[in-house]
Amino acid sequence: MLKMLAIDLGASSGRGIVGSFDGNKLYLKENHRFPNEPVLINGSFRWDIMRIFHEIKLALGKCAISDDRDIASVGIDTWGVDVGFLDKAGQLMQNPYNYRDTRTQGILEKAFKIVPADEIYKTTGNQFMNFNTLFQLLATKLSADPWILEKADKMLFTPDLLNYFLTGIAKSEYTIASTSQMLNAKERNWDFDLLKKFDIPTHLLQDIVMPGSVLGDLLPAITDEVGKLNAKVINVTAHDTASAVVSVPADHDNFVYISSGTWSLMGCEAKEPVINDITTKYNFTNEGGYGKTIRLLKNIMGLWLEQESKRQWEREGEKTTYDELSNMAMASEPLKCFIDPDAPEFAPPGDEPGRIREFCRRTGQPVPETKGEIVRCIFESLAMTYRHVVEKIEEISGKKVPYINIVGGGTKEGPLCQLAANACGKPVYAGPVEATAIGNILVQAMALGEIKDIHEAREVVKNSFEIKCYEPQGTEAFDEAYSRYLAILGK
Repeated sequence: MLKMLAIDLGASSGRGIVGSFDGNKLYLKENHRFPNEPVLINGSFRWDIMRIFHEIKLALGKCAISDDRDIASVGIDTWGVDVGFLDKAGQLMQNPYNYRDTRTQGILEKAFKIVPADEIYKTTGNQFMNFNTLFQLLATKLSADPWILEKADKMLFTPDLLNYFLTGIAKSEYTIASTSQMLNAKERNWDFDLLKKFDIPTHLLQDIVMPGSVLGDLLPAITDEVGKLNAKVINVTAHDTASAVVSVPADHDNFVYISSGTWSLMGCEAKEPVINDITTKYNFTNEGGYGKTIRLLKNIMGLWLEQESKRQWEREGEKTTYDELSNMAMASEPLKCFIDPDAPEFAPPGDEPGRIREFCRRTGQPVPETKGEIVRCIFESLAMTYRHVVEKIEEISGKKVPYINIVGGGTKEGPLCQLAANACGKPVYAGPVEATAIGNILVQAMALGEIKDIHEAREVVKNSFEIKCYEPQGTEAFDEAYSRYLAILGK
């Protein structure tokens, strides 16, 4: 039985998951779970990267003292765009910024004065988001700490930085680098000409390596600390969405996926970048996938809206569970009001219910008051946004999409999956839940030669995990409400 350890880091929690593969089915066992809580300090929002690395070592240590001491490999996947800087001695210079830090507010306007938006998109193919790495680096240049770029020797994305701590080897994995707005999408390498126009020091950049390549061995200092392990560190699809897409149990190439969690990443798989007038108009992103594929997708604010609302209610002394919130939502009046999930006011931490009420008030809609009404508004707004995006994917590809695959933690929100089927008028196949960890492990298995290719990997998913189907219901009411949604949001 082949065993592999996935370190799966999300924006609010992390875990170690051991995958055991018998040649036909994959079995998962969580060996460690921990909160991943960014820290607000002196006005900046940072990742506690040393704590994260400590937790990774705890996961490795639990393998070393258990029946999992024979793990063959380990791979790390995380969120995108955020980076750490190393000095010439190889030491981390400061805790990495969190992509929700406010220093990038208004940065796009400044960036487009240096290089026009069309010129940036033509080569990178990335959706414009103020926290993309290119714009974070520009914000650093214009901030109180430009010395970071001047003094740094290396820049590494979060999973690459953690891999460096484990191995001492500094490389940039393709899928995570592709989130940065710093790659030439067609060449699948750094866009040095673009970076020079922004006066970004290119010596900071590391060689791009493809997912499924072996990075190296654990450092002796690591095995001395955690226990004897002979595991290789593998460059998996290090962007969590790229890992999730590997696990999509699709029967053919014409599918749309939603990687549902804090974010909803919705798109399709393409063999080459799609950069044209339509993708420019709709601000689609081209990011890297396994086997040099392209994830043509939209970043949609996802269950962050519910998560931050729940946190706000807890700050106000009212504790609830997600199941209770879902039940309240489905007991509330349907199709009453909508928000734009991607409106900038919803991105920072804070009073999300108050912001939702204000959005509805400002747009002349009924104002949701109760917890159930707030969550129903969130779910139905996400479902309508999914419909809008799938229509654009069909326009771009020229193909009708037969169904939608939802993978990730958001599949546990059954009401949202059903509402997505209703709004889109297409069957929704939900699962697997542990999509990013599964994709991470599958890439390790392919790197070790135990699984032949991505098609075989997706067959393993179908053999191993439950996939639930949600058929569309009450689509006429959703068709009428969709017209209101489009008018309210001006789409």
